[in-house]
This record gives sequence, structure tokens and C-alpha cells, in this order.
Amino acid sequence: MITMPPEWSPHTATWMGYPRAAYAGTGIRDDEARIGWSAVANAISEHEPVQMLVHPDDQRHARKTLASAIERHDAIIDDAWLRDSGPTFVFDAQVLTAIDWTFNGWGDHTALAWDQDDAVARQIADWSQARHVRSRLVNEGGGIHVDGQGRVLLTETVQRDPHRNPDWSREDIEAEIHAQLGTHEAIWLPRGLYRDYLDHGTRGHVDMVACFTPAETVLLHQQLNSDHPDWPLFDELAVLLKDSGLEVLPVPAPTTLRDHRDWVDYSYINHYVLNGAVIMPSFNDPHDDRAREILSEVYPRRAIIPIDARVLFALGGGVHCITQQQPAAESVTI
Repeated sequence: MITMPPEWSPHTATWMGYPRAAYAGTGIRDDEARIGWSAVANAISEHEPVQMLVHPDDQRHARKTLASAIERHDAIIDDAWLRDSGPTFVFDAQVLTAIDWTFNGWGDHTALAWDQDDAVARQIADWSQARHVRSRLVNEGGGIHVDGQGRVLLTETVQRDPHRNPDWSREDIEAEIHAQLGTHEAIWLPRGLYRDYLDHGTRGHVDMVACFTPAETVLLHQQLNSDHPDWPLFDELAVLLKDSGLEVLPVPAPTTLRDHRDWVDYSYINHYVLNGAVIMPSFNDPHDDRAREILSEVYPRRAIIPIDARVLFALGGGVHCITQQQPAAESVTI
């Protein structure tokens, strides 16, 4: 029996990648990117082991910014969004298994190289001593979220993206997702956040919009300002999720609406749940405190740790996007 433990189950480790450089036009310096990633990694390392993939050319920088407890692995990587290029871990009975989705740069939606990143999942499978399973489906870890009860959240513009899976029907995609994750019910969101469809975006990853919780609710991003293009999305998705039998808990978006490029996609949904803690993206925003209260209610026995994530979001992702959990065997019941 195959199962993907939910994120709040016990972890053996967190896998991450060390950023090679910031992207041109973002206004972010290389050192700011490295410090942003390292702040998340160092906070996680206080609660569970962190395994960091570092390009050999970047090891000198990594030694300066990463906590000594973090184990570094030499790896030829193009980029550092390990949620997407790394494997999705499941258990087949009690055998740790690394699902290696086909990765093509978010539907070839970036001018940057990504072919080396398609090999990352196999490398991590070897290092973690997991059984390696390659899937023909083009998919990323940020494009799925499971509740541990058989449900999985997907997005029409991600898995059904013609630049990802042009020859796959909806039924074909669901069959492959269920076969690899052990799920049996797919809930399809029609789209993601506005910014995610601009250059270098993922075209609608669910981990910016909605996520399950241990309380069997769904945290849902809610833009409260009607000027922002994401404002109508909450009502549309809330109806869909409620019609699927789920309880929705709104999480207000930060009050910040724009950066120097466009409308922002700042989202507290993109947090990471780990052993004893939750790493929460913060934005020096009035709504940071409310988001922290909500996560404290959902995870009352975990420390809620805010980390300034504005650098990460300027580069196209968040806290969840740069982390990938390796679940522990005790998270599986036979």
C-alpha cells in the first residue's frame, strides 16, 4: 500500500538547495538570495536535520551562511527550488520511495537552464537510500498537497498545462497521481495566483493558494483588497472546496499589494510544517500577526517561526517552495 504522509507527520529530514545566483531584473543581489535561503535552513536545523544540495562552486559561500549542523552535498544544480525539482517522498508499505516527477522548468516557463535539475530527484533518492521511481508525468512538489486521508489538491493550469502534459487527459493525470501518492480523490482548483502566470512563474502552484491541515480544514489565501487581481479568487475557490465537503479557513493576504515589478503574490499559505515548528513567511506587514495567530491555532503544539520571505517571493517562490520533507517511518501505519 502506497501512502504519502501529510507534511505535519514526523520528518527524518528536510532537503533544500543552495541558490546559485539571484535573477536579473528582480532587484535582488546574489548575497541576499543566499542569506534568504540560509535563514530558512538555519531555522529548520534547530528542529530537524537539513540536507543541503550545494553546487561545488558555491561551497565557500555556503560555509559562511549555513549553520554547521547542516549537511552539505556536492550537486550540479541549476536552481534551488527543491520542492519542485526534488523528489516527492512516499512509503510503499514501509519502504521509503522517492517519486521522481519529470521536471521541465515549470512547463519550460523560464529562460534559465533546468535540465540539470531534472536529475536532482534521483541523486536525492540515492543519498536518502530511498527506492527510486520515475514518473512520466511532468509535475512538481509545489503543485500538489495531500491530507493523508486520500485527498490531493491539484490545479488545472499546472498538471493540465499543455506545456507540461499535452497528451494526458484529466483521467490519465489523476490515475498517475493516485498510483504514485496512494490518494483516491483529486480536487482541482481552476487557477492559482496572478503573479504566478508572469515570466518564470509556475502557472498556478497550489502551495501558494491552499493547503490541508491536521484539523481537516483547508487554509485558503484571501486577498482583501478589491484592486488586486487575486481578489475574486477566494470566493470562487471557497465554493469549490465547500462543495467538495471541506471546511475553509480564510488566511488574509498581506496588505502589501505591489513591488517594483507588478502585483505581488505574497502568501502565508506558503509555510512549511516540520518537527515541532512551522516556518511562516513574513513580510513586515500588519497581517503578519494575524497569520501567526491562525497558524498557532492550527498547530498549537508547534513553535511558529516567522522568517522574512520578501527576497524569496521576489525571486518567484516562498518558504514551502524551497523545502522538501523526507517523512519518517513512524508516520506510516500499516
